[in-house]
Amino acid sequence: MKKIAIIGAGISGLFIANLFRDNQDYQVTIYEKNNSINLDEGYGIQLSTNSIKLLNKIGFNTLENKDRFYPDKIDFYTIKPEKKICDLNISDFNSEDCKYTTLKRSKLVEFLKDRLNDNIIEYDHSIEKIEKNDDQIYLTFNENKKVICDYLIISDGVFSKGKSLISNNEIKSSYNNSIAIRGNISRNKLQNLNENNISLFMGHNFHYVIYPVNKDKENYNFIGILKYQLSTKELENYSLFKEETFIQDIKDKIKNEFSINILEKINNIKCFPVFVSKGYLKPGKNIFFVGDAFFAFPPSFAQGASQSIEGASELFDNIINSKKNFYDNRVLKVKMINNRSKLNQFAFHASNPVVVFFRNISLGVLTKNKKFLQNYLGKIYKN
Repeated sequence: MKKIAIIGAGISGLFIANLFRDNQDYQVTIYEKNNSINLDEGYGIQLSTNSIKLLNKIGFNTLENKDRFYPDKIDFYTIKPEKKICDLNISDFNSEDCKYTTLKRSKLVEFLKDRLNDNIIEYDHSIEKIEKNDDQIYLTFNENKKVICDYLIISDGVFSKGKSLISNNEIKSSYNNSIAIRGNISRNKLQNLNENNISLFMGHNFHYVIYPVNKDKENYNFIGILKYQLSTKELENYSLFKEETFIQDIKDKIKNEFSINILEKINNIKCFPVFVSKGYLKPGKNIFFVGDAFFAFPPSFAQGASQSIEGASELFDNIINSKKNFYDNRVLKVKMINNRSKLNQFAFHASNPVVVFFRNISLGVLTKNKKFLQNYLGKIYKN
């Protein structure tokens, strides 16, 4: 029996552990640095049909319908003036049992965790050293805890300690010159929005998205991305982003962007600096990255969670079938999505009036062009 060590109990790590759950040829253990998995996070995520198809293989379609929502379209608006430009029918990519889905991230993590035996996850394990000798991998965790495995899967996020150890600290994520603003908003505080759709608002160096996270549509997820310069000193002080004065500065910076200041209606506002990957690292034999540890995208294509799931599925197939093409195939897909994420962010944040004018016209045309949509989205959603 081959031993697999997974570093990090996030979406990708938990999902690939589920894929191996009933395979008697492998023994899987997840090593998580925290003392528990946080299931209190209320913010939402979007899952396109490429990931829903894979999740359904492990029973995601049995999750209670009340805990998820199926949007029909994405409505595009300008922030100031607040005006709808067009809509994109994402339900065109749906099938009967495989639909574009929004839900709380914690609900997905809880589903993935609850399908695993409790003894699969070892908490309070922070990776400190990775060594390779012949066909075995030697891991050292905090308090000198030792593990030997045949395969190592590193899925510990955008600030991956495992990736830093493998690359001798040469491969790091970089600040994307933007701040993410998260929160939630009650339905009774929303006006003039279609409750069945995702609403995307575009402004000057700023965009935000609102969508329901469950069937009753009482609470909506809010995620905004603001172009924002930070010094190296500010980035090193992560507690800064939790301070009320910093959050108020962010509110003040963008309040003039709104016809109606949506930020005053949002509960539990939190701010995070956005970090993205700048390159790719191919580790040694039988060592793999998945999720944000493989590559972290700019948050403007809503594919972070879906690609974590898709990448984990591809890696599972490569391991059990002794394939050698995981890295090369994943890089090709990631490059395509990364380029489209950058293009989306440029379009969503356009500030030049001429660029905005042509963007709005182009969106109106392209969101109804089926051939374009099959190329731009279909290649990803229908994978």
